[in-house]
Amino acid sequence: MTLDGKIATSSGHASWISSKKSRTRVFELRGRSDAVIVGGNTVRQDNPRLTARHGGGHLPQRIVMSKSLDLPEVANLWDVTEVPTMVATQRGAKRSFQKLLASKGVEVVEFEILNPKVVMEYLYDRGCLSVLWECGGTLAASAISSGIVHKVHAFVAPKIIGGKNAPSPVGELGMVEMSQALELIDVQYEQVGPDMLVSGFLHPVPDLTPVIPSMDETSAIDPTVSPYEASIIFFYKTWDPYGAFSNFSLHPICLPDENGDNYSWPSVEHYYQAYKFVGLDDPAARNCLKEIKNAKSPEEAARLGRKTQRQRPDLVRSDWESVKTDIMYRALKCKFSTYPNLNSMLVSTVGSVLVEASPHDLFWGGGRDGEGLNYLGRLLMQLRSEFLSDSKSNAADNSTRRQEGNEVRKSP
Repeated sequence: MTLDGKIATSSGHASWISSKKSRTRVFELRGRSDAVIVGGNTVRQDNPRLTARHGGGHLPQRIVMSKSLDLPEVANLWDVTEVPTMVATQRGAKRSFQKLLASKGVEVVEFEILNPKVVMEYLYDRGCLSVLWECGGTLAASAISSGIVHKVHAFVAPKIIGGKNAPSPVGELGMVEMSQALELIDVQYEQVGPDMLVSGFLHPVPDLTPVIPSMDETSAIDPTVSPYEASIIFFYKTWDPYGAFSNFSLHPICLPDENGDNYSWPSVEHYYQAYKFVGLDDPAARNCLKEIKNAKSPEEAARLGRKTQRQRPDLVRSDWESVKTDIMYRALKCKFSTYPNLNSMLVSTVGSVLVEASPHDLFWGGGRDGEGLNYLGRLLMQLRSEFLSDSKSNAADNSTRRQEGNEVRKSP
């Protein structure tokens, strides 16, 4: 990357930021790895080969992670003459493109919910012990957040390119204050040609997110989801076919406010953002909560909540990271219990994997290439399973009562 922390220009051009000597060192790193992983955007922008040329005889397996399979039909990575390529994707993605890759000899592996952790577990089971993540900022952030990155190698070139929209090596990690910054240990500095190589080990990433069942456990929570035939339903914008699943849909919910009084929240997003500031005896926090309650749209509520959290993290309740999933679940359950048409729509997706297709929110959404955690989709699938279970229980109770009534009428 450059001195100002960029890995490409605003146009995406990146050849070359680092020197030839630095690139040779990268080849050596590849040659010591069992596999090299990139995201779909790297394939689209750079068309890499990911070989270990100039770095020894060992050729690592090449892995491409792409949720949507929005990939070029012609790419250097599809040439498997000398080294194999595997594409990790989400189940059901672009079957025709999967067949095209297979015809070229590229292995395609489908995952229920694609993220770095499940891919690493899969590669470990296949004998890969050293994996080099040579990807862009979004996928790098997801890999770091998942706790699977143990060592960092950063080549810093004495160049400045600027650009507000120029990409950086690590995307959003959800940190709002410097105390959350990840520090390297056993740091080493080495000059490589004109560049500086900074390397070191990452402390284990603290688990800032509450634990909800992974997709490996989804079938236990929602038996309707088949691990082999599940389709994927994406939702994001409110005008999409399943846009009502979005927190931004205008479906008011009645839940307690900061005073414990029932309040009609204009949307799930209003409720979620406001509860970041509930319970704080601070005038600024109370004022922000009031502004969110009175926000004219879910988008405005989100902007107010996120801006305050970013600029004044001290105003956010201290237990927010541990309770935010429960708060979202409470709001979603109220929404889908209040509106029969939404309940029917949710239940009608039985057997499908639900994914919020946000390219930016890696906690609630699925990310651009499946690197997100998709907690919103998981909560909706959990609710769907609960609604189906309740429906079956009610049907069984009604059947029992009818049978008992018939027996009473038949008795002398």
